[in-house]
Amino acid sequence: MNRRQFLQTLSAATATGLLGAAKPAAQPNIVFIYADDLGYGDVSCYGAKSVHTPNIDSLAAEGLRFTDAHATSATCTPSRYSVMTGQYAWRKPGTGVLPGDASLIIDTDRLTLPELLKRSGYRTGIVGKWHLGLGRGEINWNSDITPGPNELGFDYSFIIPATPDRVPCVFVENHRVVNLDAKDPIHISYKQPFPNEKTGRANPELLKMKPSHGHDMAIVDGVSRIGYMEGGKSALWVDEDIADTLSAKAVRFIEQSAKESSGQPFFLYYPAHDIHVPRLPNKRFQGKTSMGPRGDAIAELDWCVGRILNTLKKNGLTQNTLIVFSSDNGPVVDDGYQDQSVEKLGSHKPSGIYRGGKYSNFAGGTRVPFLVKWPDHVKPATTSDALVDQIDLFASFATLTHQSLAHNDAPDSVDILPALLGRSSTGRQSLVEEADVLALVQGEWKLIEGSNKPAYNENTRTELGNALQPQLYHRISDPEEHHDVAALHPDIVKRMIATLNQIRSEGRSRR
Repeated sequence: MNRRQFLQTLSAATATGLLGAAKPAAQPNIVFIYADDLGYGDVSCYGAKSVHTPNIDSLAAEGLRFTDAHATSATCTPSRYSVMTGQYAWRKPGTGVLPGDASLIIDTDRLTLPELLKRSGYRTGIVGKWHLGLGRGEINWNSDITPGPNELGFDYSFIIPATPDRVPCVFVENHRVVNLDAKDPIHISYKQPFPNEKTGRANPELLKMKPSHGHDMAIVDGVSRIGYMEGGKSALWVDEDIADTLSAKAVRFIEQSAKESSGQPFFLYYPAHDIHVPRLPNKRFQGKTSMGPRGDAIAELDWCVGRILNTLKKNGLTQNTLIVFSSDNGPVVDDGYQDQSVEKLGSHKPSGIYRGGKYSNFAGGTRVPFLVKWPDHVKPATTSDALVDQIDLFASFATLTHQSLAHNDAPDSVDILPALLGRSSTGRQSLVEEADVLALVQGEWKLIEGSNKPAYNENTRTELGNALQPQLYHRISDPEEHHDVAALHPDIVKRMIATLNQIRSEGRSRR
């Protein structure tokens, strides 16, 4: 037996032991629901009172709720890159928040999460927000757009190319823009408007939702966006219908998998567009909460989760489907539109007890909801304070599907399957978080690197957690991160900086 065969055998034995006697004959279906900009305190099973999320809460009631779970970054593109590759995004230049016309930032020759699962026989699909770039160089939106999700291991893709507030405001299904009329080609620019193009800056009277900062370029569906766009009128989405469209495609993927796969397991990656700006939920959800469009978008997200859960139940798939629910980063209230998110926030605390939010080095930037449900394998109504990171889904799913990872695969992903299934109270020993600078979480301590970057974002009213000198916080006695104790523990600061530098220089953290 060679080394690779030995590792595969060992991995299979480990997974079998973890799954125990209840291990089904077939590998579980996997559904990963990835919310956008949803904070730790934005759902009721994590303490929200101003909005109710019964479907998300049902995952906690029927599964495992984590209290110390993290996205790898306080912004979306890096977190999504890390999930797909098992590599910290900060290791690769160009993985910051991308414009809508960016090239694909994941190398097509590296192993990705969907490719890993395909290797184990899964049918794979993505429905939702992509934001990892498409194509190579300048994109021609009027022909096949490649490479993209389908070249990274997804059998089926139906995506928003970037974000709802960036052009192009169209869906792309398996390389092609949906409903595009060849006589009305799409042109995109992130440099200057097209001749005679109306913009939010010049034509605010045409807007149904006005910007608060930025977001004053191309007008699409009565909303001004980031970037400029002309053409493609038949392909443009209607904002209020995005959630219905995406959830319907997710339902169709599940139903087709159930009917046509002959027992083949499936992996559905459902990166929802809610609750990212512009927040324009369907009329069914408008006024459902006291918090205006932001709260109503949370209610719409919860409905989408319920639609997926009901589809699994209807098709007899609930028992053998592993569901993971989380968010790509922490919350933001005013992120560029006048949607009354600040005025109607009331007593609601999107980050819960944690300081900061989206864009921030403080805990609110990366501490996110994280729920796991798998009947007969995950004990219902349980809570774990194990330290877990979304980047670890890669290595954990490798073990779950009886696979071993090569040395260069998923270099920062750690197998925490025992913690994900509630079989162990221990997850990671440490993790690195990314915002303006890097932060190291290690046991009871968190270190934030020093920098001369701004400490506060005036537009979003977010504490960014930057300071000239390194900061040190005790995670147990001061989870809110209000007391920097670096001056009291110079030895710990020195040790953690050395550890962070080692992780950075070695190019990997998985041993």
